[in-house]
Amino acid sequence: MSKQEAGIPAAEARFEAVPVAGRIGAEVRGVRLSGDLDADTLAAIRGALLKHKVLFFRGQHHLDDAGQEAFARLLGEPVAHPTVPVKQGTNYLLELNSSAHGGRADSWHTDVTFVDAYPQASILRAVVVPEAGGDTVWANAAAAYQDLPAELRELADRLWALHTNDYDYAAQRTRVSDESLRHHREVFTSTLYETEHPVVRVHPETGERSLLLGHFVKKIIGLSKADSDRLLSLLQSHVTRLENTVRWRWSAGDVVIWDNRATQHYAINDYGDRQRVVRRVTIAGDVPVGVDGRRSVTRRKEAVLPQRLDDSASASQSADKSA
Repeated sequence: MSKQEAGIPAAEARFEAVPVAGRIGAEVRGVRLSGDLDADTLAAIRGALLKHKVLFFRGQHHLDDAGQEAFARLLGEPVAHPTVPVKQGTNYLLELNSSAHGGRADSWHTDVTFVDAYPQASILRAVVVPEAGGDTVWANAAAAYQDLPAELRELADRLWALHTNDYDYAAQRTRVSDESLRHHREVFTSTLYETEHPVVRVHPETGERSLLLGHFVKKIIGLSKADSDRLLSLLQSHVTRLENTVRWRWSAGDVVIWDNRATQHYAINDYGDRQRVVRRVTIAGDVPVGVDGRRSVTRRKEAVLPQRLDDSASASQSADKSA
């Protein structure tokens, strides 16, 4: 008996989510993304996203900027990046262009965790892709938590961390241009944020616990810098174990959606001076809740004058030279 004969909607009959890796990621087939998707297909996408955490859609060449934003509205309320201007002619779209400043997200992170209600999901579309290189890797932060030894899980459950966009950009990367550093100071940190998050957040839809870490974490609250650094390194190493990851080889027209509440990702910077352009729309999220029921809180939100940014950069450079 066919699915249609069994009374299953045609949209659901076309939908297929094929796992790409053992613990995270599935390629979705039989779906043409748009702002006009039917309710059954949209429900299938939502369900697959919660299960697989990252969904890959090949060959969505028909989508332009407006179409990407229209599709995003079906998943929730699109939100612009809190400090980086949107692409001209769009309402929410962030362009990451490797030929422009700050266009290479080559360190492990969860998007925008320096604010309290950071995005619940991100939708990334490949526009220009190098012939080789430029893959993206995602990690399952819920599987990482489950794999922790019981004693380490119990410790992590009690920890809170300070996240900020005022982090050491250069220290996270092997190669950084002066232009990228200047863009980070003048644009990315034009408003400084500091937010306290639980190290373990409870997913509002699945109830899963996951490790909330990544490069926006400045320190674990209540610990010395040395102890914080060692513990963060240990916990982060569990997130990025190869068994918890999936790697995607992009083609122009691909679209990837990920659950930003339960994953980290890393854009591999291995393509030299070849161009790579991807465009992202994020969906408004909720304020994380820890195991103890406490909610994340933003402690600092402060616009920074250009002169102060220059002074801060100079002070940082002087400190580096004297260290």
